[in-house]
Amino acid sequence: MIRKPARRQGPAPSTAARRRGTSGQQQDETPRVPDTQRPQATLGAILRVFTTLGMASFGGGLPGWMHREIVQKRDWMSEESFLAGIALGQVLPGPNSVNLALYIGQQLRGWPGAALAFLGILGPPFLFILGLALLYVWGGNLAGLGVVLGGVAVAGLANSLTVGLRTAWRMRGLWPWAIAGATFIAVGLLRLPMIPVVLVLGPASVGLAWWSARHA
Repeated sequence: MIRKPARRQGPAPSTAARRRGTSGQQQDETPRVPDTQRPQATLGAILRVFTTLGMASFGGGLPGWMHREIVQKRDWMSEESFLAGIALGQVLPGPNSVNLALYIGQQLRGWPGAALAFLGILGPPFLFILGLALLYVWGGNLAGLGVVLGGVAVAGLANSLTVGLRTAWRMRGLWPWAIAGATFIAVGLLRLPMIPVVLVLGPASVGLAWWSARHA
């Protein structure tokens, strides 16, 4: 009986190669670790932060102060969610800062968070302004108070400008700049009423965003 010659097999893989193959397979099969969740805001922290914001933001610029506290300092909300809240607050009726506070509170802790954000942003500042008005009536025009408030107002405007620049930096494509330019011309230069401008340019912006997303 003739035996067939045995086929020569290649050298057995080394221990290191087997370990590399095993580790690579295990690495592929290991599920990805989810992103670290953002710190959860408590109801007391929401009330405290918005009370501080309402008391400290003289001269406007509340969205800028909110962005610094909510996004940069405490990391309660992403940049995209905050900018979405600014856009929503701009198109809804009512003060933009109050709309934004309600949006942030609702996103963080639901309707209880929205109620506490609303209370913090309006309650103590209302009492402070009422006391300041009584002080003006009692003491007349205080010489240095107007200078102090004017300086704080400049800081508030700088914060608003910072948020505007961050929003502009995230604008991609030609149509967002076209909508922004048309809004500036209609409201800032031509002094057209805000409601007709929003009713015309709002649906146009939504339609262009939907078309751009479908053809991306």
